[in-house]
Amino acid sequence: MRSAGELLRSLGADLTTPARSTAPLFAHRSSRLLGVLPNAVAVAFTVVLLPVTIQVLGDDYGVNGGLAGALGVAQAAPLLLAATRPLIAWWIVCTADVAGALVLLGAPGLDERSWPWTPMVIVGYLVLCLGLALRESRRTLVAVWLVTVIASLGLGFVATERSDGTNVLLIVLSGIVLLLGGALRERSEAQRRLAEQETISEAERAQRTLLEERARIARELHDVVAHHMSVITVQADSAPFRISGIPDEAREEFGTIAATARESLAEMRRLLGVLRSEEARGEREPQPGLEKLEQLVEATVRAGVPAELAVDGLAEGPDGNAPELPQAVALSAYRIVQEALANVVRHAPGAATRVSVIGGPGTLTVLVVNGPPPEPAGAPLETSGTGHGLVGMRERVRLVGGDLDTGPLPDGGFRVAARLPLDAHEEQNPDGRNGEDPTAA
Repeated sequence: MRSAGELLRSLGADLTTPARSTAPLFAHRSSRLLGVLPNAVAVAFTVVLLPVTIQVLGDDYGVNGGLAGALGVAQAAPLLLAATRPLIAWWIVCTADVAGALVLLGAPGLDERSWPWTPMVIVGYLVLCLGLALRESRRTLVAVWLVTVIASLGLGFVATERSDGTNVLLIVLSGIVLLLGGALRERSEAQRRLAEQETISEAERAQRTLLEERARIARELHDVVAHHMSVITVQADSAPFRISGIPDEAREEFGTIAATARESLAEMRRLLGVLRSEEARGEREPQPGLEKLEQLVEATVRAGVPAELAVDGLAEGPDGNAPELPQAVALSAYRIVQEALANVVRHAPGAATRVSVIGGPGTLTVLVVNGPPPEPAGAPLETSGTGHGLVGMRERVRLVGGDLDTGPLPDGGFRVAARLPLDAHEEQNPDGRNGEDPTAA
């Protein structure tokens, strides 16, 4: 008994608690027509059923004109709320339908007429059930159908000889409409939640890509910074032996500098141990610079991309080969060219490509331009990317305070242009972004 009472209270709560949202059905869809369609359907049924109900009750059933008008309004007008507040409309219509069935018992024209439900009642009730199914919860729909069953069977038992089976018809049809409408609503909600989850996953994927690229850059820059710190340590340790007549205070200062440098190196190695994964063991080799560009371009040519390299305006290093550039700038330039050529191989196989590295007053310009792939060429290896390459380029350019410009060309090719300042102390924005959005890919 207790469980039955709790069930009744639960059903009662469901029937008295309408849906919180009053937004139009299908408002989240892009089509404006779908947004206004539910209200338009509700208005159309109301406009049709209201006069028809009044006329049928008055002419066919012989109900008094005023009473027929009141019942017609009570049974049809609430359908205007079917798209926004269907549960409130259902209470009004259900009460009016039961009252109308009781009134028709004493009507002079009931013989050979439908009872307890008239055709207009059945049509209006099914429209309302569809509105309920698209708006309310599953428990509410079950409660509505149970009330429909109780009311229909109860009226059938009150006047068995008058009933023509419309009560059973309404039970079956309302159950079907509530079931199908509820399934449609739940499927639509599942699709909407899936789309929202995909949007969130895409944002998380972009953020993860950004963090992974930053960790990769940090691992690579470890070699650059560690080299300079090692030089400082060696020079500080050997200074007392290389320079004669150094005061004791200076010797102590050099010793402190060397100890601090060694401690900094140890801290960097511990930090690198956190950043470097087991799969990154291959990254322990020395980081490449501009001296490796020619090998990179040759590898691209072997991959089927006709690429050429032009280097201009760079002073040669002490070995006669490598230009004298800050290591961070040289590493960033190499990685930008590497990723740009990899994108050409993936997305425009066979496209003619030119790599230009130009040194200017205080800047290094890296330009990678490819044309459209040749017509007979096969389909691209990838038709859509993750944006990892562009994210990495932007992060590397931001690291040295430069600028990056990427985009398609009118002839169907693509351009990657990076300006890398050679002055490490070039002023940056307070947030260090230099106008670039690292997540824009």
